[in-house]
Amino acid sequence: MIVLIRGGGDLASGVAVRLYRAGLRVVMTELPQPLAVRRTVSFSEAILAGEVTVEGIRARRVTDASDSLRVLQILSKGSIPVLIDPEAVSAQALHPTVIVDGRMRKKPPEPLRHTARLFIGLGPGFEAPKDCHVVIETNRGHTLGRVIWQGTSSPDTGVPEGVLDYRAERVLRAPADGTLMTFVNIGDHLDESQLIAEVAGKPVTAPFPGTLRGLLPDKLVVQAGVKIGDLDPRDDPSLCTLVSEKSLAVGGGVLEAILSRSELRSHFWE
Repeated sequence: MIVLIRGGGDLASGVAVRLYRAGLRVVMTELPQPLAVRRTVSFSEAILAGEVTVEGIRARRVTDASDSLRVLQILSKGSIPVLIDPEAVSAQALHPTVIVDGRMRKKPPEPLRHTARLFIGLGPGFEAPKDCHVVIETNRGHTLGRVIWQGTSSPDTGVPEGVLDYRAERVLRAPADGTLMTFVNIGDHLDESQLIAEVAGKPVTAPFPGTLRGLLPDKLVVQAGVKIGDLDPRDDPSLCTLVSEKSLAVGGGVLEAILSRSELRSHFWE
């Protein structure tokens, strides 16, 4: 039995880590050019690098979404296949028992042909049971990771989560349309006003001292206002390689949703 996760960013990857460690077989789908910022903890990086390891779990790229044999071969070797498959057409061939939409698009999902017995939506944009079977809360707070069988999660606030009293300023955004040119690496310590990147000749500098926790790949074409980086005021480079507590909590909610369905429990550990 297979759990298909749409999206390979840090939140979806945290879910994948939790499910993988629980013994479930996980397959992920991504865009040809992923937009994950926290690339050191995102399985989407396999699309760019061919393979990637997050907290000891290896993922490998599959360029042909119809190549089910390649997917099964990767699964048999204990790795996670990451398919270039933005439309999730592979769901028709792989017949996953569970589909998790972790793309964080924050709007209702498009129709998807599948035979999955459980469809799980992460965060805003989903309403259970209207367009998925169950929603998992992704907003930090007392309800983070809660399993919602009727209704929606908390609405998108549009405000980044605070870290040591820093909120919007810790998120780095493209100042213009153009090609991103980067001058530092994820994990680097940055001083205030240090140059991080340029887009169309316009600089992106560090608003405060900290560790660069995320950054889009060099030479990526971006649009003005898009998130290109994440500066962490805790200044601890080890956090750049660890799945966040938020992602693990959401992953716990996904696992609860799966195991709460008695008709599914026996199938995952056959």
